[in-house]
Amino acid sequence: MTPSQIRTNLDALWKTRWPAFIWGPPGVGKSAIVSQLAAERGLELIDIRAPLLDPTDLRGIPAVVGDRAEWFAPSFLPRADAKPGILFFDELNAAPPIVQASLYQLVLDRRVGEYRLPDGWRIVAAGNREQDRSVVFRMPDALANRFVHLQFEPVFDDWRRWAVTRRLNPTVVSFLTVRRELLHKPGGTERAFPTPRSWEIAADILDAYGPDIATDEVLAGTVGTGAAVELQEFIGSALSAAEIEAVLADPDAAKLPKKLSSLYVLVNNIARRSDDLVVRAAAGRLLARLPLEIATLLAKDLLSAWPRFVTDANFKSFIEQHREAFA
Repeated sequence: MTPSQIRTNLDALWKTRWPAFIWGPPGVGKSAIVSQLAAERGLELIDIRAPLLDPTDLRGIPAVVGDRAEWFAPSFLPRADAKPGILFFDELNAAPPIVQASLYQLVLDRRVGEYRLPDGWRIVAAGNREQDRSVVFRMPDALANRFVHLQFEPVFDDWRRWAVTRRLNPTVVSFLTVRRELLHKPGGTERAFPTPRSWEIAADILDAYGPDIATDEVLAGTVGTGAAVELQEFIGSALSAAEIEAVLADPDAAKLPKKLSSLYVLVNNIARRSDDLVVRAAAGRLLARLPLEIATLLAKDLLSAWPRFVTDANFKSFIEQHREAFA
């Protein structure tokens, strides 16, 4: 499933009490999609790293109350009066089988001994697959049969929408728009390789490093040598900051780039700066001058990054002329 399909299914499963398990390779955003769901729904999120648990942790500890022993639940489980939320067991199948077995009752019956998971809480788990060269244990059939299993596959268009909203470094977003097959390329012999997570790290590195600090080796140590070399070549030939500023200063008459890669750089730079009124005004006027495909991409990016762009007069005019592009 694509990330957007995973999200749709998690939304639908929220209407039931059944837990979901998200399977996928490392670094593709399994944990992030759960965090995003919690944030957008205004839910509490309790993130438990399953490999750090001992088999007895969920049971809690006993204490003498009067003439009997009662079990006190661990503090990381939500209390009875907690507002609705998600109990998220990340890297669940990296936990030893005996720890996984300790979840049987909680996952199926929403209880552990005397503890009951409050109403309004849902259980979600995630883990890597055996073929991903990760440290994993085979999930017991009895536990696997308690989950709805969702297979996560990274898709560039979903990642790009997220990256625009996250305001990731526009050069990285532009590069991957041209070389989308490099979004996720599992590692060979190198320790570093391209994943959505490592590209996010690379984007932050480019933001943090000044022009006098070489990024060749650190980028190679983030996304792998081959991808880093291609990215550096792209940076060297990309539209310069001065050229971008010239277009924004005179959107009606400035010379526009011809190369597709440079157009992507222009669009992604504008989307990242969409909270700037002057930039948004220039973007609206550029819609009529850019090639339709690029103008449509710019309009959609601006709507993702700044939803109020829908009120821009130039945007409204563009939509009237090209409704089919937004169907």
